[in-house]
Amino acid sequence: MIHCDIIVIGAGPGGYETAARAAANGLDAIIVERDQPGGTCLNRGCIPTKALCRSAEVAVTVREAFDYGVSTSGFTLDYAAACARRDAVVGELRQGVVTLLGGVRTVVGEARFTGERTVAVGDEVFTAPMVVIATGSCPAPLCAEGSELAVDSDRVLEMDRLPAEITIVGGGVIGMEFASIFAAFGSKVSVLEYCQEILPPFDREIAKRLRMAMKRRGVDVTVQASVSRISKADDGRMSVDYVSKGKERTIVTDMVVSAVGRRPVLPEGLDKAGVELTERGFIWVDGSMQTSAPGVYAIGDVNGLCMLAHAAAAQGRVILGERVDLDVMPSAVFTMPECAMVGLTEQQCADNVTEYVAATVTFRSNGKAMATGDAEGLVKVIVGKTDRRILGCHICGQHASDLIQEVAVAMVADVDSSRFAAVVHGHPTLSECVAAAVEKADKAARGS
Repeated sequence: MIHCDIIVIGAGPGGYETAARAAANGLDAIIVERDQPGGTCLNRGCIPTKALCRSAEVAVTVREAFDYGVSTSGFTLDYAAACARRDAVVGELRQGVVTLLGGVRTVVGEARFTGERTVAVGDEVFTAPMVVIATGSCPAPLCAEGSELAVDSDRVLEMDRLPAEITIVGGGVIGMEFASIFAAFGSKVSVLEYCQEILPPFDREIAKRLRMAMKRRGVDVTVQASVSRISKADDGRMSVDYVSKGKERTIVTDMVVSAVGRRPVLPEGLDKAGVELTERGFIWVDGSMQTSAPGVYAIGDVNGLCMLAHAAAAQGRVILGERVDLDVMPSAVFTMPECAMVGLTEQQCADNVTEYVAATVTFRSNGKAMATGDAEGLVKVIVGKTDRRILGCHICGQHASDLIQEVAVAMVADVDSSRFAAVVHGHPTLSECVAAAVEKADKAARGS
């Protein structure tokens, strides 16, 4: 049996960053990975899709170049070339992860628990006072007849060609990002979303704004749609039967993509380790990310608290004793336009009976947005009515993923709307939209 200070199972963002930090702190660390270093995020999620998002953005820019006084006649779209660039980006970053783990012993194989804080990989057995489960998640299955005919997000990223017509089941982050990419490369895209609006966790006004923007780009989105059956059509294509607002409908398409969420990947032997699951099937953890088994921790998607790569990394810092505010967790969707959020939505404030004021500012009122020719979107800021604390910010528009971070910093630092509004923002910049929305909310709170 091999003894060490910490064993990390899974080399995704949560796992590799935790192992690297532990080693940097002088701990004898071992990381176990059955596949490629980098996990889902690097190999089948965040990075490859963002590389394709960039290619899609360039395609749209070239297509609309004449509006900016640039003539681009005869250009072609090459999805295979975009995929080759994607793979090159992933390969380079994967090597970076290997370098980062230089001080960590890497064990390749399937980890299984054989007892309390004891992990076996093949014929080798490891034990440590601290074991971290960072095994992530995988695509959840589509619950509909004929679901085996659909491809999930992993399989989509193995393709280097796109069919003419694609139907995506699921209008969450994964579904909408793929819809944006596919549409930019010329496919006719339809999205079927079960909930009342796309991007269910997001503020409804922001989600609706994105849905309308996607519609203008040719993406057909149907909400409150329940898919019942997928079958082969007479012409060899696929038929998707669904019910929307009480009416039975059918779409005939070339490919069906399932993007209905993700489920945890659980290592074998959790019962032997004393690790319990939640009713949803995720690993239960307390506020310190410790499971029901002392010394065994779970971070990232596998605990179901917040299924974001940076959340996994932040939770890893928590178990190593670092001070991290997990209550302020920004998230983003890399569609065209982007969407981003941090904090509470208006609906959550109403559900919690929290007194608040909300203010919005459109990108169209911003000089930089108009000058760049991309003025789609808005910024919404939610402020406490009495204490003027910033409760949340929601953005739909270019560079939303970057703009949201300013508000996240302010929220962690407990900067109220009055102090935030006093900060001078450069002109012309997109950040002026955020500043204007905060100032507008602050005035509304003071006047209420």
